[in-house]
Amino acid sequence: MTYKTIVAVLDSPAHAAQIADFALAVAAKYDAHVLGIHAETLAAVPLIAPMEIPDPAAIEALQAASRRETSEVEKIFRERVDREGRSADWRSFLSSAGYAGSSVMETIRAADLIVASQEDPANDSRSELENLLFDSGRPVLLVPYVMKQPKEIRRVMIAWNGSREAARATFDALPFLKGAESVEIFCVDPPERSNEAPDMAGVELAEALARHDVNVTLTARGGGSVPAATAIENRLADNSVDLLIMGAYSTSRWWEMIFGGVTRSLLESMTALSLMSR
Repeated sequence: MTYKTIVAVLDSPAHAAQIADFALAVAAKYDAHVLGIHAETLAAVPLIAPMEIPDPAAIEALQAASRRETSEVEKIFRERVDREGRSADWRSFLSSAGYAGSSVMETIRAADLIVASQEDPANDSRSELENLLFDSGRPVLLVPYVMKQPKEIRRVMIAWNGSREAARATFDALPFLKGAESVEIFCVDPPERSNEAPDMAGVELAEALARHDVNVTLTARGGGSVPAATAIENRLADNSVDLLIMGAYSTSRWWEMIFGGVTRSLLESMTALSLMSR
């Protein structure tokens, strides 16, 4: 398994250079093709009071601004591609649903890997990112918005809870795992199962990865007062981890939206590259 088609989600001029650089860096490692995409969302229709009729001048101004943004993002992407000399294509979309549009999803679902930027927590805008994680069916490599330059991925940590989502993320990340110098499976509060003792959590996974020649170790953290997300963040910092692998939304997205959860916490406080799958 390797990555041969990488989609770079270039959502804004502010993120375009960063994400293009990271996508091209991954493409260089795996000799992959990069597809840069940008979804231009149809402007909401402003209404003129008191008759509430559409304001054509305002609509045209909004659409013109969106077209300028698309052109700027495309220019940034093409400049990066020309500089690196990689195989690449550009596609832009116009949709009322943004990146959740059917034509966008059709393109994204044909990729081996999606590269996208973490949303700036100050903007409180996570819907597009969550759509990618929840609806694409593909692994998403998230780049912290403060991380501006690609770097070699040497140390990898798998946040393991035995869930379907965590298993999928782990094997979606196999090319990164095989190329890493060290991979740690980090079990946070291993769940009690009727057919498995907590101290056996992650053992089967470690053995499976070792058969792929992954240099893997296993660490389990017992129950404690520190939340799982905090334990993961602390481990990332203590071990200078380059890439975190984890399943996304093992619980309901709506549950996490209302009550919080590990996925939402790590999306907000991301300190390392993170590959998530669902």
